[in-house]
Amino acid sequence: MAATNTALVAGGRPPLVLIGIGALAMVVLEALNPEYDLVGETISRYVHGTGGWLLPAALLAVGAASAVLTVRLGTGARRSGRAALAVWTVGMLVAALFPADPPGRWGRPSPSELVHGNAAFLAFAALPTAAVLLRRALADRRPGLRTALSVLTAASVTATAALAVFLVDVMHGGPSLGVAGVPTLVGLVERLVIAADFGWIALAAVATGSRRKQGRDRRA
Repeated sequence: MAATNTALVAGGRPPLVLIGIGALAMVVLEALNPEYDLVGETISRYVHGTGGWLLPAALLAVGAASAVLTVRLGTGARRSGRAALAVWTVGMLVAALFPADPPGRWGRPSPSELVHGNAAFLAFAALPTAAVLLRRALADRRPGLRTALSVLTAASVTATAALAVFLVDVMHGGPSLGVAGVPTLVGLVERLVIAADFGWIALAAVATGSRRKQGRDRRA
């Protein structure tokens, strides 16, 4: 059993490294830009701050990890689930290439902002869809991750639904769903979505692992 677990983690290492790089880049970006409001401002705006290049780098890293995962899933997973994961992957890559507008321009988006925003929204909608459709197949490959996959799937679905509400609020008439003097919680909710989605991708990468490594372990 220990050998099997080691092989699966080792097989999932390339996408895990990329996800780690993406997550670390976003954490560093937050630390470099304390003037940005992490509760009310989406992290996409940080591209205009100190070390702004870290944001597209993070999105490209996670997009690449997701592409590897999509390929590894193979024909054993539901086609609709793999298609949703592919939409998430493309959305991350496109959002990385088209920067968002600076803060405070919710009502007058530039063409780049429109591409970035729509790509990100499609990605955020696609990931929980993929998580729901692929959860059982991934849990069958790695039963020990069943509970964690279920928790992160539920977190992704719930947080994404909340994010959609806050995005509609800030883009149509200005923010009005704040709490205790804070005009909007869209930034905080977006970060919860990102945390749940990145966590799910990491678990899925471990669950799929390397088929070649798994085969060697079974023969041993």
